[in-house]
Amino acid sequence: MTQPSVAVLDYGSGNVHSATRALAAAGARVTLTADPAACAAADGLVVPGVGAFAACMDGLVGVGGPAIIRGRLAAGRPVLGICVGHQVMFALGVEHDIPAEGLGVLPGVVEELHAVPLPHMGWNTVQPPSGSRMFAGVADQRFYFVHSFGVRRTPQWPAAATVTWSEHGGDRFVAAVEYGPLWTTQFHPEKSGPAGAGLLRNWVATLIGEETE
Repeated sequence: MTQPSVAVLDYGSGNVHSATRALAAAGARVTLTADPAACAAADGLVVPGVGAFAACMDGLVGVGGPAIIRGRLAAGRPVLGICVGHQVMFALGVEHDIPAEGLGVLPGVVEELHAVPLPHMGWNTVQPPSGSRMFAGVADQRFYFVHSFGVRRTPQWPAAATVTWSEHGGDRFVAAVEYGPLWTTQFHPEKSGPAGAGLLRNWVATLIGEETE
């Protein structure tokens, strides 16, 4: 079986070690790196992230992350964003009334959830649309979330985007997006047990053209 290469972008944020272990278990050959050439050459790139939106953007800028990510996406090369790595793909993040520009790959604003309690921490279900490649075989499972911010309002999505939603405390937010070569998750698949492992296997399979039906 072909073992695809995956680069986990090392920019000082994210659960990089749990992510690398989970990706290796999903069948990938994983490298933790910020080297632009290595990130460009890998079959897949993972963008992790924890903490504040603005701090993660600063970290990405510090290693040339925006150019790395945009270059891959422009070339149709797979990228997986996790947690704040999901959030920074959107146009804007607003924390404590302070806006910070995101990558703008996806439309929408990351803002504080209108829910109690915060943070939203623990296991929750998601509502993927039919035909989701990301959630093939795991659509009815629960995933692990740790966050207080998310995309709550529905922007004008690109026609090709497949959007999965979740809900906490009566507030609906974007749990995941599939948009061409870009997959993003607000939850942590690397901490989501068998469900997360299944999702990561789905992503790794796309890297070698063996997508789950």
